[in-house]
Amino acid sequence: MSRINDTRVLLSICDECEERFYKMRETEHVPDFFGEVKPYADVSHKAITDWSDQMKVWIAKEKPRYVHAVQIDSLKDSMTQFVVQSFYKETGKKRFILSINAARYTLQTVLNAMANEEGERSDD
Repeated sequence: MSRINDTRVLLSICDECEERFYKMRETEHVPDFFGEVKPYADVSHKAITDWSDQMKVWIAKEKPRYVHAVQIDSLKDSMTQFVVQSFYKETGKKRFILSINAARYTLQTVLNAMANEEGERSDD
C-alpha cells in the first residue's frame, strides 16, 4: 500500500507546483531561496528519490507491462527540476506545464499498473 500512497504524494506535489507556478506569475513575490525554496525542494526531492528507488525494485520484481525504469528516471529528473522552477515567475509556461503533465501521466500509469497487479492477485 505504501507504493500507492507514495505515488499519490508525488501527484499532490505536481498539483502544488502547478498552483504555486500560477500564484508566482500573478504576484511580484520573489521567494527566499533558503527560507522557502530549499526547504520545500529538500523534502520533495527526498520523496521523489525514495519513490524512484522503490519503483525500480518493483519494476525489476513485477515487470509491469507499461512501466519501465527509463520512465522512472525521466520522471525523477523532470520533477526535481520543476519543483524548484515552480517558485520562479521567470519559468517558461509551456515547458513547465508539459513537464507536469508528463509526470502526472507517468504517475497515473504506475497507479494503473499497481491496481492491475492487485486485481491479478485477487483473481488467483
